[in-house]
Amino acid sequence: MGKVITVAQQKGGSGKTTVAAHLAVALSRLDRSTVALLDVDPQGSLGEWFEARERRLGAAHTGMGFRTASGWGARREAMGLSRDYDYVVVDTPPKSDLEAKPAIEAASLVAIPIQPTPVDVWSSAATLQIVGRESVPALVVVNRVPPRARVTDDMIAAILKLGADVAATRIGNRVAFAASMGEGSTVMESAPSSKGAAEIGALAREINERLTARLAA
Repeated sequence: MGKVITVAQQKGGSGKTTVAAHLAVALSRLDRSTVALLDVDPQGSLGEWFEARERRLGAAHTGMGFRTASGWGARREAMGLSRDYDYVVVDTPPKSDLEAKPAIEAASLVAIPIQPTPVDVWSSAATLQIVGRESVPALVVVNRVPPRARVTDDMIAAILKLGADVAATRIGNRVAFAASMGEGSTVMESAPSSKGAAEIGALAREINERLTARLAA
């Protein structure tokens, strides 16, 4: 069975879809792993990115599988994909715990993007509670970190007080992420030597190491 990584955040505007797309491409580069994307968000932003990727690379050369699902079908679809792929990355909708719950149930790990602002930290408590009820490992990913932001360390301390496990890798607030998404690409492809590409690669390795250690325990 492959590993299911569900990207979840009840608060909108956290960069959830961007993290999911970038993480999927980065994971595909780990030992040439096979990766599938599952879009559970009715907004369909991940699907639009994937269609742009098909136009850019050709439908047979995207480097990953793609499916959509809604509601309780998300768990079944995620588990089905995990039988055929090494990794399944699931993008969930904001503001809907009922829609996100099945994808969280299917997860080997839930990645929770949080921007380092007080409002984002407060709002993320609900997501952590949902994940906690399902007894699934969660990893907070501090995302869109501005350069030289004094508040970032204070916000990470606040996140830790919520009982969350925080990734060592932080993702910067970089225009290149959004620009690459508009092209159906990622920073690993459009700017492979950039800091953004290095950050995403480090996050993929960190998540893979955590999952491997958990399975070995």
